[in-house]
This record gives sequence, structure tokens and C-alpha cells, in this order.
Amino acid sequence: MNRASSAKSPLSVSQPATSFASVFTHLKPHLAALDTFLREQVAAFEPEIREMADYCIDTSGKRIRPALVFLSAWRDEGDAAAGGEGGGVDTVDSQLVRAAAVVELAHLATLVHDDIMDEAQLRRNRETASRKFGAVAAVLLGDAMFAHSLYLAAHFPTTEVCARVSESTRRVCAGEIVQTMRRGSVRVSREDYWRIIDLKTAELFRVSCFLGARLSGGSADYVEAAARFGRHLGIAYQIYDDLADFFGDEARIGKTLGTDFASGKLTLPLIVLAESLPEVERAELLGEICGERPGQMERRLAQMAERGVFENVAAEVEREIVLAERALTPWSGTGRAQLLGGLCGVLRAQVSGLAGAAATA
Repeated sequence: MNRASSAKSPLSVSQPATSFASVFTHLKPHLAALDTFLREQVAAFEPEIREMADYCIDTSGKRIRPALVFLSAWRDEGDAAAGGEGGGVDTVDSQLVRAAAVVELAHLATLVHDDIMDEAQLRRNRETASRKFGAVAAVLLGDAMFAHSLYLAAHFPTTEVCARVSESTRRVCAGEIVQTMRRGSVRVSREDYWRIIDLKTAELFRVSCFLGARLSGGSADYVEAAARFGRHLGIAYQIYDDLADFFGDEARIGKTLGTDFASGKLTLPLIVLAESLPEVERAELLGEICGERPGQMERRLAQMAERGVFENVAAEVEREIVLAERALTPWSGTGRAQLLGGLCGVLRAQVSGLAGAAATA
């Protein structure tokens, strides 16, 4: 495999991680190479839209999906059971950097489109692309970023990467379409909700882990397990994100919150609240979601606190985290499993961080 740099360093994950940055400390050279590669891609866009592309391809995001590519490919002396040639702490592989860029560009495209549909004003503590350039231009910019993601995927020696990413992109778009068509509708069951987040969020987590495991030469069993891990982590992350839309702090999270309720998006916190309310109050809530009456956010937050909605939804996050951890049980002694498992710990900590707001709602 083509390596840009290589040096041996010990892996230490003895302390539980409480932030994504603490796990990503092991990936500093990888993420630096990714940022450089992404910046280089701006020149591939037509001169007329390079400023817009550069605005979206910033380096301030969490980079969770690229990190999943790198971590799923990780290999140190304890990882022999996984097979393959993954990277260590200071090993940067150009193929993995390209794969990480592919999934990150696809993700950034979905964010551009999400912000248009949610009419969001902030993303990463600055104006969204739709706010800055207008919704019409922004939707086309998102399309251009999707296209460039697939262009990069087509430049691997094997067609499998492009095929997998193309399929995942289609599934992500399908999830967004279904969710858009259900906005303002009260006919969204728990099963519908899980299907939507499996498509629109978990799919990119899944394919990120798949690509990292596959490109690093992992065994078939490990590749399948890594993909399963990514899927469950992605579902857990989206449920957490939906909780944060009600109980998060906008300044800390760095994006506009409260958009789900305002835009008529029936997410799990609202589904659980609706299930817990008496018939008359449930009808009032559903009327707000449908846009038939003004939304009463403060009242709904108070009801969520009274009826244990946060705890109920947080339990669903935990259930998916446990499923993610179980997927990697056969590789529990390896560096890659420890680091991927660290992301589960981070997500638990993030949910705990929302608990205080839920208690005082």
C-alpha cells in the first residue's frame, strides 16, 4: 500500500475518552493529510464556484466519518487476528486519505442540503451555505460536492469503492427524500424513524467503516463486523443529535437548534412525547407538528422533563451503542477495536452532557 509517512508509536487508550478530539489525537497525521487533500480539491471545482466550495470544505468539523475510515483500518502488533495492513499511529496511507475525503465530501453535501430544508442559519458557528449564497445556489453546490465525491471514488484501482460509495450516496439521498416527504406528517412510526436514520445517517458511518476495513486488507469477517459497528454507531449518533436539538446548547454545538420541531420533523423525542400524552394533548402536539397551530417549544420541553422523554430516548442511544460494541467483540483486544470503542464512550459522555439540560427543562 502507498504510505505517505510511517513511524512506530505505542497505542494508549487507557483513559476513557470524553470527546471526539481525545480519540482523534491518535489520528493527527491522518487528519492533517486529509485536510490538505480536501483543500487541494477546491482547485478541481470550476473557478466560478471555488469560493463556495472552499467555504463548505472547511477544517472545523468533527470529521467523524473520515476518522471511522482511519480507525477501522488501524493495525498494530495486537491486530493480527483482523488481518491486513492497516495503519498505526503515525502511518498515513494515501488510499485511506482519499477514501476519507470521499465520505467527507458526501457528508458535507448532505449538510448543505439539510440546512436548506431546515432553514438553518448556523453551521459550525458561522452562516450556512444557503444563508450565505442563497438556497438555489446552495442546493446545486451540494450536488457538485456529491459529484466530486464520486469522481474521487472512481480513481481507485478497484471499482468496488465507487460502487459502494455510489450505493451509499443513493441510500443517503433516499433517506433525506423520505424524511422531507414526511415533514409536517404525524404518520411517522418508530419503525419509520429508524428506517430514515438508518438511510440518511447510519449509511455513511457504515460505509466509512467498511472502506477502512476493506482497503486495509482486513479479513471478510472483520470487514462485515466493522460495517455493522458503523451502522449501529451511526444510528446512535443520529438519535443523540435529535436529542441535542431539544436539549443541546447552540453555542457549544455550533449549529441552529430547535429546527426539527419548527420544521415539522417528527423525530424520536417527539414520537416518545406524543406516545406519553393524553389524547387531547397529543392532538394539540400533532397539530403543532403539522403546522396547524403555533409550536410551543417551552411547553413541550417541560412535558418531556415531566414524562421522562430524555431518559427513554437516551436508553435507545445506549441500546445501539451496545450493539455496536458487540459487533467488535471478537477483536476486543486489538488497537482498532479499542479506538473504535472509544467513540462509543464519547457518545455516552455526550448524552450525559445533555442530561443536565433535560433535568432543568
